[in-house]
Formats: sequence, structure tokens, C-alpha cells
Amino acid sequence: MPTADALLDVIGGFGAREDRIRHIRRLPARAARTAPWPAEVHPEVRRVFEEAGMPQLWSHQAQAAGHAFGGRHTVIATGTASGKSAGFLLPSLSSIMRGLDAPDGRGATVLYLAPTKALAADQLSTLEGLRLRGLRAARLDGDASQEDREWIRKHANYVLTNPDILHSSVLPGHARWSALLRRCTHVIVDECHHYRGMFGSHVALVLRRLLRLLGHYGATPVVLGASATIAEPAESFSRLIGADCEAVTEDGSPRPAGAFVLWEPPQLPGLGEHGAPARRGVIGEAASALTDLICAGARSIAFVRSRGGAEAIADMTRRLLADVDADLTPRVAAYRGGYLPEERRLVEEALRSGRLLGVASTNALELGIDISGLDTVIIGGWPGTRASLWQQAGRAGRGGGRAADGEWAAVLIARDDPLDTYLVHHPGAIFDAPVEACVFDPGNPHVQAGHLLAAAEELPLTEEAIASFGPHARILVDTLTERGFLRRRPAGWFWTKRERASALTSIRSSGGTIRLVESDTGTLIGTVDEAAAHAQAHAGAVYVHQGRTYLVDELDLDGKAALLTRGYPDFTTQARNVTDIRIARTEWTRRWDSGVSLHFGAVEVSDQVVSFQRRQLVSNQLLSEEPLELPARELLTRAVWWTLPEHVLETAGIDAADVPGAVHAAEHAAIGILPLFATCDRWDIGGVSTARHADTGQATIFIYDGHPGGAGFAEHGAGHAPQWLQATAEAIEACECVSGCPSCVQSPKCGNGNEPLDKDAALALLRTMLSGHRLPPPQQ
Repeated sequence: MPTADALLDVIGGFGAREDRIRHIRRLPARAARTAPWPAEVHPEVRRVFEEAGMPQLWSHQAQAAGHAFGGRHTVIATGTASGKSAGFLLPSLSSIMRGLDAPDGRGATVLYLAPTKALAADQLSTLEGLRLRGLRAARLDGDASQEDREWIRKHANYVLTNPDILHSSVLPGHARWSALLRRCTHVIVDECHHYRGMFGSHVALVLRRLLRLLGHYGATPVVLGASATIAEPAESFSRLIGADCEAVTEDGSPRPAGAFVLWEPPQLPGLGEHGAPARRGVIGEAASALTDLICAGARSIAFVRSRGGAEAIADMTRRLLADVDADLTPRVAAYRGGYLPEERRLVEEALRSGRLLGVASTNALELGIDISGLDTVIIGGWPGTRASLWQQAGRAGRGGGRAADGEWAAVLIARDDPLDTYLVHHPGAIFDAPVEACVFDPGNPHVQAGHLLAAAEELPLTEEAIASFGPHARILVDTLTERGFLRRRPAGWFWTKRERASALTSIRSSGGTIRLVESDTGTLIGTVDEAAAHAQAHAGAVYVHQGRTYLVDELDLDGKAALLTRGYPDFTTQARNVTDIRIARTEWTRRWDSGVSLHFGAVEVSDQVVSFQRRQLVSNQLLSEEPLELPARELLTRAVWWTLPEHVLETAGIDAADVPGAVHAAEHAAIGILPLFATCDRWDIGGVSTARHADTGQATIFIYDGHPGGAGFAEHGAGHAPQWLQATAEAIEACECVSGCPSCVQSPKCGNGNEPLDKDAALALLRTMLSGHRLPPPQQ
């Protein structure tokens, strides 16, 4: 096994790439902490785990199992590959074994929920590998036939499913699933940190409906969650399931020493908009590093966002290897979405055995992936959260055994945007700051209404049931009753329509849906919500679905369909929009010492996608911009905004002519940095800035949630506004460009062509806004 120092030499190109390295953080080894087996573990369960190579438990596994055996809802929030699954498998499988004495051999059942099919498939493979007598595990997802579902209803005692199937099938048809539901002893919510934003809000309400129905059938299950390391895991999981819980956060598994590198690609002149410099893309940078690592015999994986990116890294790496040692070209592969579990196993085994030395993978596979024995992980761009970063980096240095393996290295290659720029120049924001909280709002009325209707169809809504949805649900029920969706009777509120109530709500979209149809075959590829379709599925767009890349031929909004053709373009696309905003309601206002005022409330947004850019996949060079003719969309959502009196602008030294460029640049940079504080993507949020807004009469900067009713992102940002703006100012200051570039104040979705922008004035404005605030020192 190589040492971390040896890996660092290779990553730095033995000196040739040292100018790209902004920081190296050494991470010490962690010793194992073990604990005895809980007495409640069934002897057969203990036997199969010991035979699978677990003679003892890590301390967190035993602690989580102990909480579960005690009947306490529990979330396990420990590191990647730390064996979290044992914490929920020991109690759940033990209950199944003790239920085998029932007349039908099914005295206990378990419901396991995963956010992806890949993860459910891996869990099923793990369960089958245990060879536990009496365990009848099965996957219930959209691919399950009617025969499969009938067998699961009658015989399965461990059902692996997802929130979508619960919402659309199991809960509305609960009477057919009653034999399974009434015997449920455990509900397992795996990788629960992925339930955030609008999707997290939907899943939280699906779980409330599930637990209500389980109670109706007399079941009182223990709910167990597994999560990456997140802030306040007990609070987040309690909000997700609607009940108090315990949290297990002390990781007892061993971890070898390693090194984490922060890498910033070089700026290349003239590649950006208006002749601005642009940094070399992560594709080329990752391929160069991966090539050298393979030549050195280090087993490595490179994570990127799309299948197109993964394929490009693999292809470029092969070409580079061919110039050095042609025998190495077969030893690199793309590991992409769409593989069957058996195909993924072949890739994983080839990497473990050393037949493969390098793999390029999409971020989407970070959950279902089962690759151990890696020396190095390359992460192509900030993956969105610290939780995802550590989940990917944690793949290195794990040999799959019960002991820590050799030293490891991880590399984060910055993309050309403000957040990545900030992070590589402020490593403390990664290594010394707490991980993010999961941001989602189950009380969002735009989300809650559909689930109240679905719950009323499943069982009459009682006052107690309504209260479980949150303090404002009762008002919403009255509104739905007035509109004729519900009818009140002595037993509660009933659904009044003929159609299925659950069909009115898509838990993965925030409005109407657009069908994605393959042009050549007519095959339905999937769906996308209508709001996202304007920006992601317009004519000419490169659309990535489950790791596959398509080109959009046509977007038919009236027909609710987009036609796509499979392709492997060497470019990406980014939509650009223009936005107007009106204040509907101010919920609160706080005046800062500097004289600016911070506000939070409801806003009405009019948003129109007006064009899109094509950029070269490897270099990120701007190739072209094409106009689009799409209708404006109206959105009632929530926002945070700052009003800037004239004396604040004067104090900042900003002339009237420079105000538009100052507020515009500050808005762009703040949008880019917000994902550091709220678990969102910059595409989940939007912004508007103006030198004088009609509703405020002053220069104003708005940042809003891009979802009806809000998703909690703007509110979370408002709660951390001083820290958010400080990080924004530091990101601008850290950028080495002269007048603005994609790394600081240019935005990829700006419908005004990134004009006007004034980098220096934005920095002066932000510093003035923050004057008087007592903030912690910048994280270096």
C-alpha cells in the first residue's frame, strides 16, 4: 500500500502541478473501538454476521442496536464505510427470526427505504449474502411485476422499497398490504441525509402517512435511520419522521491516516464571457491526475456529476495512457448509471483485484457503490454538501475488512464558480466547520396540501392526525374543505373526489410534470417538473438522466413532453433567465448596525428563460449563446432581501452609476455561496438585484427559493446572513481575476449577459453592509 506522501507526489505531478495545490490537510489515523454483542441479538443473526467476518462490533454499531432493542427511534450518523448497516440489521433481522414461530412464519416484517435503486440493490445483495435461514427479502420498486408484488404481499418479511412506491402504491392501496403492515417491527430509512429541500419535505410527509397507517393496523415500529455525518442529526431525523429519536454519532470504526488536497485549476485567458479568464475544466484536470495515479499503480476513482463527464474522463485518461504505456489503457473504465447490479459487481471486483486501476464515476453512484481497496479519490467539483464530500472521500483507505488499511489521499478539484473558489482558499470552511444541517420544511403548505388529501383518502383525517402534520395543517384542512376537496363528518375529514388523491402530488417535482420521451423509440425515459424543464429540457439542451446523456430536440409545453435523442456531445449547456420580483408579504425585518435592513417574507417572482450557452466539456470554453422563446413562469415563494439606503452606498464609496453593477455582482456571488450554509444547489435558488426597487424605494438585493411556497433555503440563509455575506466577500476577494469571472461574480444563468458587474464595488458594498457585526475570524 502506498503512503500518503507518495500519493501526494503523484497528484502534484512530481512538482509539475504543485502550483494548482492550494492546501493539504493531513488527517490522522483513528483507532478502532469495539463493544460486546447486545444480548438481544438472535443467535442465528450473530452467527451469520460472525461468519461474514464480524467477530466483534464497532462501538457505534452496538450503541445503535442497543437503542433499537430498547424501542427507541435512532439515527446512525457516522462516516463512510463505517458499517452503519449493522446497526439497523441486527435488531431488524433479530425480530424477523423471532417472528418465524408465527403460524405463517411471518410474525415480523421490516420496511427498508432507499433513495436510489442502486442502494436497494446493494442492500438486497448484502442480505442474500448472509444466507440467514427464514429471511425472505425482496425489492419493491417500479420494476416489480404484479406477480412479484403478490408474492411480496403474501410472503416477504424484509421489503426494500422507496418513498415513491409508498406514496403512489402501498399507502393508497394499504388494505391489500395490511398483512405486511400490521406485523411491521422496524422501518429503516437509509441515507436519510439525501432527503432535503422539496424532496425531503415530501418524504417527511410520506413517512407521517406511513406511520399513521401502521398505527391503524396495530403496529408500533421502531424507526431507524442511517446518515452521513450531518449537523444536528437527531433534530433532522426527528423532523423527518415526526417523532423524537436518539442519535449515534461517535464512529468506532478504524481509519488509516490520509491527506486531503484542495486543487484549483489554472486560469486561461479569454475563454470566458466578455473576454474574462476561465479556469481549465475539471474533466481535463481529473484525467491528468488519474493518468499519473494509474501509472504509479494507485487504485483510484474520479467522481463527477454526469455520465458524459465520467465517460470524458475515462476516454481522455485512456488517450493519455496510450502515450505512456498502451498496456495500461484497458485498466481504466467508466462506472456509470444504468448498469445492472451484476455488471457493477464485475467493475467493483476488477478494481478490488487490481485488474482495473482507475474508474470515473458519476456522483449519483456514491450511494450504491461498493468499492474498497482504493488509494485515492478525485472529486471533480464541490459535490454540494460536506456530507457528500466526505462520503466520496471516505471511499479511499477502506479495504473492506475489519482493520484499517493503507494510507490514502483525496483531491477536490475546484470548478469555475464562487463556492468552489471560496472553499479552496478557505480550507477551514471544509475541515474545521461543522457539516451542514439537512434543510427541508414539512410545513410548506404547497407540499402539505397534497399529502393531507392523500392521507384523508387512506383513512379519515382526525384532529390527532392533522396535528401530526404540523401546527398550520388545521388551517389548511379548512381551506381544502371550503374548496370541496374534503368533507367533514363525525369520523373526520374525507376525500370527496373519484380520482386517487396521491396522483395529484409528485414527490420529486414542485409542479406539473413534463414527460421525457426518446425520439427514436418513443420510450418514456422519465419525467421532470415543469419549472425545471424550462431550464434543463429546452430545445438544444444537453440533458443527463440517470447518468445517460441526451440532446433535447423539442420541448412541447402544451403537450407536456420533451423529445430527446441519445448522444455524447463534447459540450454542456446552461440556460439563462431574466427575473422580476414583487414583495407579497414581509414576515420580519432586522436593521443592521451598518444601516442596511435584512428582510424575510413571501415574494411573487416572474421568471423567463431567454437563452442558453454551450460550453466545451473539457476546457469550459464558451462556444456560443442561442436565444430561446419560452413563456414566463409565475412563482409565489419565499425570499430574503437587503435594502440599501443611499448613505450606505455613499459610505461604500459607490457612485450612483456604479450601483447596478455592485448589487448585481454581490447578488451573483451570494447565490453561489448560499449552498455552503443550506443544503441546496445554486439552481435551487434565484436572485434579483436593482438600483431602486418599486416596492422598497431603495437599492435592493433579493435571494429567493426556486420552488412554490419555498423550500427553506432562503430562510436558512437569512438565519445565517452575516456569516453568509462574509463568506461571499471572502470568495470575491480570493479570486485573482481583475474585473470579474465565473469564479467570483459571473453567473452561468444570468439572463442579462452578466452585465453590468462591478467586482470591486461589490466587495466594498459587502464589507460596508457587514460593518459593525461581530463575526468570527475568516476560516483559513
